[in-house]
Amino acid sequence: MPDEQRPRRRASVRPNAVGAAVVALAADRSDRLGRPLEVLDLGGGTGGVAVALGEAGHRVTVVDPSPDALAALTRRARESGIEGLVTGVQGDGDSLAEVLDGRVVDLACCHGTLEFVDDPETTLRAVAAALAPGGVLSLLVSGRLAVVFAKALAGEFDQARSALRHPSGRWGPTDPLPRRFDPDEVEALLARTGFTVEQSRGIDVLRHLVPAPLVDSEGDRAAVAELDELLVEVAGSELLRILGHGLHVVARRD
Repeated sequence: MPDEQRPRRRASVRPNAVGAAVVALAADRSDRLGRPLEVLDLGGGTGGVAVALGEAGHRVTVVDPSPDALAALTRRARESGIEGLVTGVQGDGDSLAEVLDGRVVDLACCHGTLEFVDDPETTLRAVAAALAPGGVLSLLVSGRLAVVFAKALAGEFDQARSALRHPSGRWGPTDPLPRRFDPDEVEALLARTGFTVEQSRGIDVLRHLVPAPLVDSEGDRAAVAELDELLVEVAGSELLRILGHGLHVVARRD
């Protein structure tokens, strides 16, 4: 099924920590280049990351198959006073060359998108072609083992077993995600498509494991989010990379 026809459901990874990391990454890259960045946000939807980058002064092109999401993006950019810096274009990975029309970008974001495309390798090759040499990719994907643990802790053992054994990490036919990823799989995929991994960290290690009744207030949710951030910073936390609900990878185009 072509990307633009596929029903889209965003991967449910908390974007706040990733968004802050991308803004910091963009600031560092901008300092090195001595200018604001040209940014591609593939599958950027309503602009959760794009608007923050636009507010920091970077020029962002959001490519997404959903016209409703792009309409929301336009409203958010207008309300933030950055409509001249954030542009939404309907499309997918197959249309990047046409959308950019020969332009190259300094930073590409691909968050919660590889789960849904027809061929992740083809999509990453298109992103690599859109990046300038030495350009940076921020990639966020859903992790397989996180759902295995979550299903097992919920007593859904058959679904946990299915997610562990299924080639795409799916727990059953009604699973909303077409695929999930293992860290080694992601790193191999990036290597094949012209990238060198510079950083890889788990996102949302705890939030999806804590029973919902225990996080029914904003304070509870903030406390769990803070614990998640602290966990990935402590020594010996490398294992948490594979247990995160999401895997955030920063890679450089070779």
